[in-house]
Amino acid sequence: MKSLIVVENTKRWPFELEGVEVVAARSYLVDPRFAEIKRTAVYNMCRRISYQSVGYYVSLLAAARGHRPMPSVATVQGLGDAPLLRAASDELDDEIQRCLSPLRGNDFTLSIYFGRNLAKKYDRLARALFNQFPAPILVARFHRSEDEWRMTGLRLGAASDVPESHRPFVIESAEGYFGRRRSKPRKTVLRYDLAILWSEDDPASPSDGRAIKRFVRAAARHGILAEVVGPEDYGRIAEFDALFIRQTTFVNHYTYRFATRAAAEGLVVIDDPEAIVRATNKVFQAEVFARHAIPSPRTLVMHEGNTAELVEHVGLPCVLKKPDGAFSIGVVKVNTPEEAETRLEELLDESELVIAQEFAPSEYDWRVGVLDRKPLFLCRYHMARGHWQIVSRQGKTDRYGKVEAVLMEDAPPGLIQTAVRAASLFGDGLFGVDAKVVGGRVMVVEVNDNPNLDAGYEDALLKDVIYDEIAAWFRARLDRRGQDGS
Repeated sequence: MKSLIVVENTKRWPFELEGVEVVAARSYLVDPRFAEIKRTAVYNMCRRISYQSVGYYVSLLAAARGHRPMPSVATVQGLGDAPLLRAASDELDDEIQRCLSPLRGNDFTLSIYFGRNLAKKYDRLARALFNQFPAPILVARFHRSEDEWRMTGLRLGAASDVPESHRPFVIESAEGYFGRRRSKPRKTVLRYDLAILWSEDDPASPSDGRAIKRFVRAAARHGILAEVVGPEDYGRIAEFDALFIRQTTFVNHYTYRFATRAAAEGLVVIDDPEAIVRATNKVFQAEVFARHAIPSPRTLVMHEGNTAELVEHVGLPCVLKKPDGAFSIGVVKVNTPEEAETRLEELLDESELVIAQEFAPSEYDWRVGVLDRKPLFLCRYHMARGHWQIVSRQGKTDRYGKVEAVLMEDAPPGLIQTAVRAASLFGDGLFGVDAKVVGGRVMVVEVNDNPNLDAGYEDALLKDVIYDEIAAWFRARLDRRGQDGS
């Protein structure tokens, strides 16, 4: 990828950086050459970057041209938003206190160069602020009052602000950052960049390492360069054309922040923020299923005022669920009124609403993978041996039931159609619909926004077809978006 540094006056630019073109802002705005180039990152180092200034239009037109501006207009506007800065300070409070508590004075200024600080002990705080507000140079101010540090200001820095003694470090940080994004020789033309958010250390990851490698290869077959990224790459999201989240998603989690920022930057996203909000909350799902007549086990949304209605409306035994539980966490089976009362009290202490659902015993659950409102794969998830769920958690050991890939034509009548109808209520991305078939009756249990895709399990029958379908989904939307990255 080509890198441009845009400044008001190139003669005043004090650094020499390998492999980077320094361009005058006026030239970038009016020279047709810059409107035509592709696969370009634009590092906006203009001093004047406020609304409708020359620097503002550099970032604005860079986005319009399909370039990757840093900072984006959204970042610039965010730096002027006092409530947003307070929220960022609150979110990073633990890191701020950890880094700054040893200081003796009550005021501190932190200079951040491409996510780094000259003093390594401040690197984590510098990276965290860069991830929140990606910009080449940031200057953060902090003040201590009553033994608590607070961020009192955050602004864009200019090259002229950099002290002489810091310049070698700025060059090192910039070249390291640019080098990571520099184009590598390719045997085939890859037109788009895809970030895959995944961590091999995530114990509940919806994909294993082998599956991630298959996603990367499938993306290349469809003209997409895929790169695996982690939480530390939040500030780089605008450098990509698309984001594929392969970690368990929660609304109050960095996965949701990744999705939200990617969507705001115009990336094609699985899972998009709306899908995460909808599919990670079982209360929302219960309401949607009822409204659209999706067949499901008897379900009641519980609150402090209706606990006495549980037995009449749902029956016992039944299953109680936290609204945002995942991988069978926060799901309990209760057999007696006394047990239900105790468990409900515990769950309602954590959430205003809780789901109670009819217990429908079965040897296995069906999982229908749905992509773009069409069936993608089909599996049976067998219950763990001697347990009523597909996962048995006893002590520190998790035991899983067998996963069995099944051909679509072998599905029970009505299962595929019902699952696709249910998933379509949540969007056109990638979903996994969990269902039971009891006495010939199809019942949708829930819709998941990031279904498991592990090598040798869900893909056991279809092999690379699954990964190619997902890559084709991204490619079609990227082409339709009209930003050719070649």
